[in-house]
Amino acid sequence: MLNSDDALDTQASVRRANLRRALQLVFRNPGVQTRAGIARSTGLTAATASSLVAELLENRLIVEGEQAASTGGKRATTLSIDASHHLILVIVIQPRHAHIALVALDGTEVDVRRVTYSAEDRDRVLDAAVAAVAVEFGDRLLAARVQLPGTTDGRSVLESVQLKWQDLPLAERFERVLKAPVLLVNDVDAEAIAEAGREESPAGYRLFIHIGGGIGAAVTLDGELAPGPRDRAGEIGHVQVVFGEAARDCSCGRRGCLESASAMGAMLGEGFSDAMDAAEIAVLAARADPRQLDDGARALARAVKLISALLDPTEVVIGGPATVLGPRFLERVRSETDYSSRGTAQVPIRYADPRVALSAGAAQAALTSALGVRWSPEQLLAASAPRP
Repeated sequence: MLNSDDALDTQASVRRANLRRALQLVFRNPGVQTRAGIARSTGLTAATASSLVAELLENRLIVEGEQAASTGGKRATTLSIDASHHLILVIVIQPRHAHIALVALDGTEVDVRRVTYSAEDRDRVLDAAVAAVAVEFGDRLLAARVQLPGTTDGRSVLESVQLKWQDLPLAERFERVLKAPVLLVNDVDAEAIAEAGREESPAGYRLFIHIGGGIGAAVTLDGELAPGPRDRAGEIGHVQVVFGEAARDCSCGRRGCLESASAMGAMLGEGFSDAMDAAEIAVLAARADPRQLDDGARALARAVKLISALLDPTEVVIGGPATVLGPRFLERVRSETDYSSRGTAQVPIRYADPRVALSAGAAQAALTSALGVRWSPEQLLAASAPRP
């Protein structure tokens, strides 16, 4: 693990930091980067750069490629990401099914599977699926990220209303089987990480709002997740935004919560489920009462306007199944926030990029926690493209 610095071992810590710098340069310029290029970019000696490359090669993180174009002397050997060995496991847990992906170091999904379950047999099915991955890929696993709805400190599920889990040490449970580091990530946080990865150098605050069966939010600052001290940031679904006769009953027992107006079930009807695909959601949306959609847009706009006034984000991004609602819903949200509020600025609002793979955010988080590097925006999108 290149990202597990030991503060007591200064020499080893510096070595790992330089390894991360060298590896990131290869990630940014695969097939082009060379040992000499690493030395120039880092200011390290040629001997040190060669030593770093040798260690990265030995650990099967990079590979040598073709010779670079001649610059007058001996042609240098190019370096690329080694996508043939290490794998990142991503498990996206939803109430009735889980998406399981094994992702190579270049970001491509080399194996994708789906398991379905009921609330009664979920634990058994998930444990069996994890055990199957361990048997087939265990010696290649670098790290794992488990993406789920609910609050988490990275090791335990603090609370998940959708999964009916509370204080569950899920990471430890899966680690016993996988023999690899496991961390948990909230599903909305993972989506926000993926969205931030679309930019080479993201700057400022970005507000990401997921709208599906529930509603959650996440904030990134300069591309990095900005969690709260109690791991509860973004839990906006049960904040009251509608009052009086217009307020509807919410599943939490209160009235007028954001979810009671703007969650997909509230706007499309009880037929909606997070297990539905985009085509099925589109059919529901085409039949939906426009007044319900307008009410949902209005309630969402109230929350967006208030949070935007507080954060001054560069933009607001709406993700999750709500992206299927199309331009009419998005324009209604925009119009409901388009009024002068003294001292504030109008913030752009858009849908999330639908091209990014479901596993991308969690995979990026796992890569960063294990190796301290990131994929480029081009790699993120290319890796998300459908496999032939």
